[in-house]
Amino acid sequence: MPKSPTEDEHKSPVVENLRELGELRTPEPLSNVYCLTIVGQIEGHQAVQPQTKATKYEHVIPQLFAVEQNPKIEGIMVILNTAGGDVEAGLAISELLSSLSKPSVSLVLGGGHSIGIPIAVSCAKSFIAPTATMTVHPIRYTGLVINGHQQFEYLQKMQERVVRFVCGHSKIEEPELRKLMFKTGELAQDIGTILVGQEAVDMGLIHEVGGLKDAYRSLLRMIDSVAAESSR
Repeated sequence: MPKSPTEDEHKSPVVENLRELGELRTPEPLSNVYCLTIVGQIEGHQAVQPQTKATKYEHVIPQLFAVEQNPKIEGIMVILNTAGGDVEAGLAISELLSSLSKPSVSLVLGGGHSIGIPIAVSCAKSFIAPTATMTVHPIRYTGLVINGHQQFEYLQKMQERVVRFVCGHSKIEEPELRKLMFKTGELAQDIGTILVGQEAVDMGLIHEVGGLKDAYRSLLRMIDSVAAESSR
């Protein structure tokens, strides 16, 4: 008959790490490349529904810190399939990724929608699968608005933060990005634009169309380039 877990087992570092970080351990890979997945909805200060697949930003932050301080890790691959989510949490992840001292590559699979776009462009090189999509739209507020004017100003400032970040880390120009955000007629109950694969590249949001092997090879070339520079 199987034994029930003891109190000490519940308090083990492995179990605590799984509970607090969503990981069995902080990054200690056999490879010199660490893979970070951003899937489902990006959860911020408020928890999403239990049945909703989510990426918790309090899980991602310590992973990125561990990547930065671990000398065995020479690069990071970020794989996205996200519907978006909390704006501030998404921007926090994006800022951390863009400030890493190590080579980084992102790959959009399935979808990199809404606040997933800043995360996708935050890496030094970005890829998108041929059938993957990205939905560009303005920030929306779904909660109760108590102070209408103040809330509107807050959303405007938040929108500016997103626009500045995306334009600063991709090749798209601000007027074109705003045009995509406020386009009408494409989404049935909303404004915005859906970009598929090559369209995201043509617009300047993503660098290249490609899959895992393309993204991985690109990251390895970047790592080799950094190693060559440091050896001079």
